[in-house]
Amino acid sequence: MAPEITSIESTEFAYPIEDVGTDQHGFNLVYEPGSVTERKLFGIKIHTNEGITGEYVGGNSPGAAQINTFADYLVGKNPLERERHWSEMKRAMRKYDRMGIGPIDIALWDYAGKKYDAPIHELLGTYRTRLPAYASTYHGDENGGLDTPEAFADFAETCFEMGYGGFKIHGWGGSEGSRDLDRELAAVHAVGERVGDEMDLMHDPACELETYADALKLGRALDEEGFFWYEDPYRDGGISQHAHRKLRQALDTPVLQTEHVRGLEPATDFVANESTDFLRADPEYDGGITGAMKRAKVAEGFGLDVEFHAPGPAQRHCIAAIRNTNYYELALVHPDCPNTQPPVYEGGYSDMLDAVDDDGLIEVPDGPGLGVDYDWEYIEDNATGSVHTYN
Repeated sequence: MAPEITSIESTEFAYPIEDVGTDQHGFNLVYEPGSVTERKLFGIKIHTNEGITGEYVGGNSPGAAQINTFADYLVGKNPLERERHWSEMKRAMRKYDRMGIGPIDIALWDYAGKKYDAPIHELLGTYRTRLPAYASTYHGDENGGLDTPEAFADFAETCFEMGYGGFKIHGWGGSEGSRDLDRELAAVHAVGERVGDEMDLMHDPACELETYADALKLGRALDEEGFFWYEDPYRDGGISQHAHRKLRQALDTPVLQTEHVRGLEPATDFVANESTDFLRADPEYDGGITGAMKRAKVAEGFGLDVEFHAPGPAQRHCIAAIRNTNYYELALVHPDCPNTQPPVYEGGYSDMLDAVDDDGLIEVPDGPGLGVDYDWEYIEDNATGSVHTYN
């Protein structure tokens, strides 16, 4: 009897993140003592006629809404035919950003690993099982946490002492004019002078800078301190090939783009048009593990590296199966508050600041599929009422 998907469940749930709020713009997460931020994710289950269930927890509300358009198509289909399903879902989502594909595809990979009693990285082809990590900070705040250039430098030194090989600044963005840009520049120099000879340093303004000129000024500071990469600097949203090609031509610091470029073909065009030095990939954003690995092969074909966005078990398995990649992003971290990891993992899985070993390495789960056990009781107890079953 061929395997068959019998039903798909999607459950939205909420969880709190203590001492975390938002900055004055209302979007960037920052340290804020006493505040509690509520975050919503989705628990996905793909049931099969074999009694094997593919699982994944993550995603977002817009992506979950897209699942409505293709879930019924998947019911009754062979869960092993991931490439065929990926192609059909991609076409079905051609009018949209395709963010709904990622969680479903990851759950299908989890099913396959459980079926064959192997971790996903073995199905992909293992290259390594311990991954170098970099510390990726929360945004700069005004609340006594990462609120000065010296505070960023102190935290970078702490991360170096913990074993991290890299450190990424998410600063204040410079969007409040020259004062903030001056503070941004000062943080670059403070961190560079403190640990630049010992760590790979990255900077990500998260598309906050308002002009090309500001992006150029910050980039030249990165050049002075020998930063490893420069990511999503200004308000094009990270998608203008022309703008980033011009920025590359003006700077020595390598550019890392395509986190916000949806689709394999536009990301490939970004590389072909010499608009980025590193390619970005994310299994949630880029069509699951299937889509993210396609990006990795594009980068390899161009002789470049692919760097994965955000932490998570799916990211770990992808990186474990890729030669041309450098770091696992441990995000978002801060000296005084937890990162955004949901409390849904049973066992020892962690993406908190202290998850690295003394060498700054992260282990890849070695159990079947994703290799993590989810606390479905917590998910169900904290469900928001948005529960969908497709059968």
